[in-house]
Amino acid sequence: MQKGRIEELRTIYRKALLDDVIPFWLTHSLDRQYGGYLTCLDRQGAAYNTDKSIILQGREIWVFSRLYNTLSPRKEWLDAARTGYEFVSTFGFDTDRRMFFSVTRDGRPLRKRRYFYAEAFATIGFSEYAKASGNSTALELSRDLYRRTVLLYHHPELLPAKVFPETRQTKALLNQLILLTVCQELRHSDTAGQYSGVLDEVVEQLLRDFVDPRGPVLLETVGAKGEHLDSPEGRCVNPGHAVECSWHLLHEAIYRNDHRLEGAALEILEGSLQLGWDNEQGGLFAFVDIEGRPPEQLEWDMKLWWPHNEALYATLLAYQLTGRTTYLDWFERIHERTFSHFPDPQFGGWFGYLHRDGTVALPVKGSLWKGVLHEPRCLVQCLAVLDRMAGEGTEQDSNRTEPTSYS
Repeated sequence: MQKGRIEELRTIYRKALLDDVIPFWLTHSLDRQYGGYLTCLDRQGAAYNTDKSIILQGREIWVFSRLYNTLSPRKEWLDAARTGYEFVSTFGFDTDRRMFFSVTRDGRPLRKRRYFYAEAFATIGFSEYAKASGNSTALELSRDLYRRTVLLYHHPELLPAKVFPETRQTKALLNQLILLTVCQELRHSDTAGQYSGVLDEVVEQLLRDFVDPRGPVLLETVGAKGEHLDSPEGRCVNPGHAVECSWHLLHEAIYRNDHRLEGAALEILEGSLQLGWDNEQGGLFAFVDIEGRPPEQLEWDMKLWWPHNEALYATLLAYQLTGRTTYLDWFERIHERTFSHFPDPQFGGWFGYLHRDGTVALPVKGSLWKGVLHEPRCLVQCLAVLDRMAGEGTEQDSNRTEPTSYS
């Protein structure tokens, strides 16, 4: 990549982060009456639903804490993280210490779900906030939540089953991805913890059980022992999840200086992009069937914001590590698609849901599923790579240890 292009991209990504994405959410998301965050925001930022997803609360705590810890210690970012932490630590827990999935605006419980995702994202949100604020209670809550998350990962029978386990036992790629995310984040924010054993287990399962040799890509669902299931569920690939896994595996390869793992991660990245890219109209599909058969999900051909965010960072990181132009070509293709379709130049923030042809399907900026995580994380991580490419990374980066976003 030419130096001029690097500088151009640094300007684009910094402006997108600091002049668009973060100001939109800082202005419209903070609930200044009850605490926490409103995430169901229309195009102009007004709340159209005041219920609160605990998963998205944890993610937003993490975002503002991470910005404070890595970009600049701005008081407004720490204050924003604090309002989320205080709300979730007060209203996010049931009497059994499991976390709710959603609560009302003032914190009354609405739903619990059969997975541990609320616990997982509160874990990293609380840990990052503890690092920013020095709040020891937040750190202890994070460590307790981590133990609960790992327990539920190892013992899925403690959670309500999706299907009758006597008939069919399955395991989900998303569980592996989320635990991988949690461990890598805690390794960054809570250096006193020990996470290598769980990381070893998750990486082994990803490569042993979820990689489909026809891709190679990562299947969304496999049998309990890694069996491939001949059904729409068993043939389903979520390109966004697979690409996101690939860069987490690249991080792990860099941390361990493991070139074999790096090669496996790059193969997953390449296979996922080739399978998931819409060659007719551009962009990444939401879901595909690995055999080209009809996907089960009716929204399979939609273009969602977050897979493009994950692919931007994954391809740029892959290019920076290898120097291979194929990754640069992919990055430029995804960059053009992303910045020409998802940002809203009129009201700020990014759209999340597009039709296959790239037109806006829903003009909302947030929901109970779309909060503020993928855009700022992508922008911060891409800026870190571009800084290294411009020669402004740290000595730690040049020695191929963990990337800047985790330093």
